[in-house]
Formats: sequence, C-alpha cells, structure tokens
Amino acid sequence: MSQIIILGAGIGGMSAAYEIKAALGAAHRVAVVGEGGQFSFTPSNPWVGIGWRQPADVQVPVAAALARHDIEFIDSPASAVCPAENRVTLADGRELAYDYLVVTTGPRLAFDEIPGLGPLGGHTQSVCTTPHATTAWQAYQEFLKNPGPVVVGAAQGASCFGPAYEFALILDTDLRRRQLRDRVPMTFVTSEPYIGHMGLGGIGDSKGLLERQLRQRHIKWICNARIDKVEDATLHATELDAHGQPLERHALPFRYSMVIPAFTGVAAVRGVEGLVNPRGFVLIDRHQRNPAFRNVFAAGVCVAIPPVEATPVPTGAPKTGFMIESMVSTLAANIKADIEGRPATAEATWNAVCLADMGDSGAAFVALPQIPPRNVTWAREGKWVHLAKVAFEKYFMRKIRTGNTTPVYEKYVMKALGIARIRPGTGDE
Repeated sequence: MSQIIILGAGIGGMSAAYEIKAALGAAHRVAVVGEGGQFSFTPSNPWVGIGWRQPADVQVPVAAALARHDIEFIDSPASAVCPAENRVTLADGRELAYDYLVVTTGPRLAFDEIPGLGPLGGHTQSVCTTPHATTAWQAYQEFLKNPGPVVVGAAQGASCFGPAYEFALILDTDLRRRQLRDRVPMTFVTSEPYIGHMGLGGIGDSKGLLERQLRQRHIKWICNARIDKVEDATLHATELDAHGQPLERHALPFRYSMVIPAFTGVAAVRGVEGLVNPRGFVLIDRHQRNPAFRNVFAAGVCVAIPPVEATPVPTGAPKTGFMIESMVSTLAANIKADIEGRPATAEATWNAVCLADMGDSGAAFVALPQIPPRNVTWAREGKWVHLAKVAFEKYFMRKIRTGNTTPVYEKYVMKALGIARIRPGTGDE
C-alpha cells in the first residue's frame, strides 16, 4: 500500500485527490493537507469582492466531501517539506511520511515586496483568496458612502492578470448600475508591456479587445508600470520605456484600490535544493515530476514555468484552470504507472482557455498551447461569456462537492466553445 500526501485543498489539490483515488482505488491511502477546511473557487473571487457572490456561494467544506471518497483531510498546513526523507512537517508539529508527494499549494502572495501593498497592514485590496475578497467587499461598501478615484492593477512580477481586468470591468459595471460611475475616475496600472499581454504575449487580438473595453468605459491605463510604494490614498509607480528605463513617475490618488501581487512558492518548499527554483516554485519535467525527487509531483500555480518573453517590467506566465486540470490528470496517471512498475508517459497539454467576466459582458481567450507558437489562438467577446462563466462556476462547484473526476474545462468549456482538445504531437484541432 502506498501513502500519497497532497499539499493544498484548492482547485489543483481537490482535483488531484479525486483523480488519484479513482485511479488507485482502496488499496492505497490518499490524504489532503490544507488549512481552514474550506475549498474556495478562486475564479469567482472578483464577484465576491463586489458583493455579487457571498463567500458561502463559492466555498465547500472539504473534509466531508473528501471523506465520501475515503480520502483523509488534515486541517493543518505544511510548515516544511523534507523530500530527501519522504517527510512533511505540519504547522501543528505533526510529521507525515509519504511514498508520493503532490504539491498543489498555490502561491505565497508577495505583498511584502512592495511597501504598503496588500490588505494586511497595507493600503490595497486583493481578490487572490476568498477571505481577501470578503475584506475587499467590506472596504467597497465603505467606499460607496464617499466615492472617489480608483486604482486597479497588477504589480511587477505578477503572473495572474485576468482577475485584475475582471475586477476593473466588474467594478465599472457595478458603479454604473448604482449611478455612481461619474464620481469615480479609474486607472488601470499594470506591469504588462501593453494592455492584453496577460503574461502570454497576447492571445489573438486581446490587446485590441481589452483596450477597447477600457477606452469605452473611460478607464485610463499605465503599462510597463513598476509600483514603488503605496501610501494611504496614493499609489506611487514608475512607468518604464521599452528598454526598461524610467519614463515617467506617477502619484495616483485613490479612495479604493485592488492590486494583484507577484507570487512566490510557499514557505514550506522555498529553499529546498533541487525541489524549487529561487522564487520557490516547484521544478517539474513534462510528466509533472520533480527531476531530483522522483516521487514528488506538482500541479497548478506552485509549479515553475519560465516567462513567455522578456518584458521591461517583469511579468510571469499564468497557470489557468484548464492547464491545472491537465496537469492533475497527468500526475495521477504517472503515479499509478510508477506504482505498477511502468514508466511515466502521460504529459499535460498546457492549454489555456480563459473566461473573463466584464460584469455586463465578457471575453473568452483560447491559446492552444499556452506557450507560443500555438496551434490555436483567438479572443471573442459578448454577453454569452458572462453566462458561460456562471455555468462553469456551477459545474466546477458540483465537481468538488461530488468528487466527479471529469475535467470540467474539457467537457464543458471546450465543448461550448466548439474546440477539440489538442493532443501533444498530433497537430489535430
């Protein structure tokens, strides 16, 4: 019997638990290590931040859901991973031995890299977690009593730009519905070299699509922006030119601000030689396996993926939900193969399909594969995208509640968009 430990109870961790258990059966033990006992559907957090969803709408108690499939939940986060000893130390002092370790922790939010950034002791809000989005909603309610300038954006080193665009456009929609938009100047600040870059070098005409949306909604923007510090009611940023040299300094007043920070790996794995890169992201091969520790696998935001291209201000490559589901299916198949004495052959497709809500509309971005050059790349917009994201939320929440192992992106989203999955090496669409 093998013991499989999964670190993290998010989209990657819960999906991995169900798929690994289904692949291995009752003969092997699967346990999920997490904190707080709640799964949160992260893509819905921008809605939580504006009050369009309540936390309970996007959360599922994980212990009961996992127990129905004979998967243990351990409610204490990992404090240290010792892969040379096949051991994990928990924050409560317990130690867990494993035969296989799956790292799906998500990121550490690096607010500390910019003075004054973040909701804890800083001056900006976040929608990176559901508790952060709940705090953002509380701050937004106070803001509505005395509206004023708003700054939304993504800091240098950020790799998750979609939620920043979503939040800005959803906020615009909500303010217009409240007849308050005329009292709220808005500025979008981003480390991207141009609007719609999204850490991917653009997807189809994402530049034109998102510029048009911002322009129509009277949202100004500053690209190639390095946020220097955030003071109470003022965000200080330096705009760089194409060569990375200072072009202009901006002091942007605000009464409300939401900024996506850069990510790093979590403390439990940072600094483990051979396991992670200097930023703490887990190193993996094409089989989702760590090259140095062959019984360690990883999926999701915690894995190391190099930037798509060099940019004047550092940007990272995002890890989308479709990519995460593909990673999870791959590592489940390869763990099963290893237990059975077969070589690991499964490879993730690493495709990107993003549904970005704009409040009263939406945009769908497809990049197959995510890293250029691509077989398929396009961007579309319309109210149907908003409806598609609402439906996708419902399907994914049902998956987590029931333990369904069906990949939601492939079955529902790709099908709805009329796109077949690209399998590596086939060139088929």
